[in-house]
Amino acid sequence: MTSSGSRTATGPTPVLDLDTDVVTLTRQLCDIESVSRDEQRIADAVETALTALPHLSVTRLGHTVVARTELGRGERVVIAGHLDTVPVNGNFPSRMDEETGILHGLGTCDMKGGDAVILRLAATVPEPVRDVTYVLYEAEEIEEEFNGLKRVAEERPDLLEADFAILMEPSNAGVEAGCQGTLRVEVRTTGERAHSARSWKGVNAIHGAADVLARLNAYEARRPVIDGLEYHEGLNAVAIRGGVAGNVVPDECVVEVNYRFAPDVSTVEAEAFVRDFFEGYDVTLTDLGAAAMPGLDRPAAQQFLEAVGGRVAPKFGWTDVARFTALGVPAVNYGPGDPLFAHKADEHVPVAEIEHCERALRAWLTAGPAGPAERAGA
Repeated sequence: MTSSGSRTATGPTPVLDLDTDVVTLTRQLCDIESVSRDEQRIADAVETALTALPHLSVTRLGHTVVARTELGRGERVVIAGHLDTVPVNGNFPSRMDEETGILHGLGTCDMKGGDAVILRLAATVPEPVRDVTYVLYEAEEIEEEFNGLKRVAEERPDLLEADFAILMEPSNAGVEAGCQGTLRVEVRTTGERAHSARSWKGVNAIHGAADVLARLNAYEARRPVIDGLEYHEGLNAVAIRGGVAGNVVPDECVVEVNYRFAPDVSTVEAEAFVRDFFEGYDVTLTDLGAAAMPGLDRPAAQQFLEAVGGRVAPKFGWTDVARFTALGVPAVNYGPGDPLFAHKADEHVPVAEIEHCERALRAWLTAGPAGPAERAGA
């Protein structure tokens, strides 16, 4: 992903009506253009709306807004969502199909429906049974250096201290626990250039990559079960480059490989596995992101699962839940929308999923934890 240039906000700050229904609020958010690095107007709107709520303390870092209850509850949870979107692709502003109950437009799925749920809860649940930290952050869709959640974790980690976290990434209004780690390496083969008319005078590096590809073809994916969830690892060539000219035997070939590893594998173990897998070759690490454990054994997680219906699946892919795991906070993905439609021109979300997520989270934040007798099944 590439970042767009940051632009200066123009015009008055948009007004968000936190007293309206969650679907209307979703449309209000979607109709504020907020492509990555251009989140000032939407962050201003969010900050203004949340600052008006006397039961919240609000902190802003860049274009990331953090709002917290301070009720002295015995448990704290984080509910987070990013404010930015990928670039406009003929899908702005939003459009409602009343017949199908589907909201179309940039950000509807990824992830302003989830953001609207966050804002509605922040405004209408002034005394939750557990303290809540609401985080609406910038620059998730681009390079990690700009990520607003990363900045908060580095500059104000105290703002993210919690017993449990929910990242409202689209997950079809179901729980996707933890996330896979991701690693990319370049596997390089070398040879010797020669004129292709006299190829025997050289060594073809592209031909030398055949064994690299053969090893990948023979790879058998590990499928560990963690907290009752089966994760499925993957090791794949995702790019290959080599060649100098149409009449030259190439002296270098690079195969780019992506390893998606399960949450029970550390980054050190992941790198060691890949280097061992390609033993004998020059291997260069280019990207590495830690996985996140599901953390479903925590009381807050169990109560959350009960509140949203108990459906849970493993997360295939990397999300910012890994940042919470790095801080010692178990986290899950839970939000409206099908992730398969994120970033598409036809991005959309069923409004029923937005409404369902709001109801489920409201029930979780307003119903007290089970007492000892209930937990024992009495």
